[in-house]
Amino acid sequence: MGGCPAPFSEIGKRARDLLTKDYNYDQKFSLAIPSSTGMGLTAVGVKKDNIFVGDINSQYKSGNTAVDVKVDTYSNVTTKVTLTDLLPSTKAAVSFSIPDHKSGKLDIEYGRDGVAMNSSIGLNPTPLLELAAAIGCSDVAFGGEIGFDTASSSFTKYNAGISFNKPDFSAALILTDKGQILKASYVHLVNPLSGTEVAAEMTHRFSTLENGFCIGSLHRVDPFTVVKTRFTDNGKVALLGQREWRPKSLVTVSAEYDTKTTIATLKLGLAIALKP
Repeated sequence: MGGCPAPFSEIGKRARDLLTKDYNYDQKFSLAIPSSTGMGLTAVGVKKDNIFVGDINSQYKSGNTAVDVKVDTYSNVTTKVTLTDLLPSTKAAVSFSIPDHKSGKLDIEYGRDGVAMNSSIGLNPTPLLELAAAIGCSDVAFGGEIGFDTASSSFTKYNAGISFNKPDFSAALILTDKGQILKASYVHLVNPLSGTEVAAEMTHRFSTLENGFCIGSLHRVDPFTVVKTRFTDNGKVALLGQREWRPKSLVTVSAEYDTKTTIATLKLGLAIALKP
């Protein structure tokens, strides 16, 4: 064992990604245009019901500095400036949106010697303060996060979790929603040759004594094709197929069926991501 632990936000991420990542029930199209000069452009459009929304994001990299500027359908402009290695093992980012004058934020990440820390402070007179930390190594990590709203003098969140990771499995236990929900997740690599994995997540809500679960699987048909399945305690069954038809260009089809409704409800989604 060794190395620096992953940030607190990545505790349980391996199982979470298998169960939720890339499932989409709208029509989504994205185009990423990289550039050898350091300037990149990404355009994303999503059609949900009869509403179409989208955004255009440009990124410029030079040395240890990256500048991202995003413009969305509603004419909101978001800018983020990221500096890496300004101090040893440290990354800092300043972001703000126009016309929201209260959206300014400073984020700082630090990872070294068995510690990973993330902090955030709002750049306004009554900022929102957030701090997350994890200690351990690449195999075992324990951490927590808190959020404090200075405007209302109240905590917005306080969560804790522990994870155990190996190449063929990962397990995590997370206390979230201000200590009201306990989540336990596990993912296992069943067949390294075919890339078949299974995952499960159990949840328990202390206030109502309700329990829930979600189970799923992932199978690599070939090096370019992935099939995923998912079933939840509320009776919803989901299926996903993804094909990499050229390097980093993906076509994803998702479907979800609710078995507990009297009227058949099938949701379908298509996502196309192109990267020339």
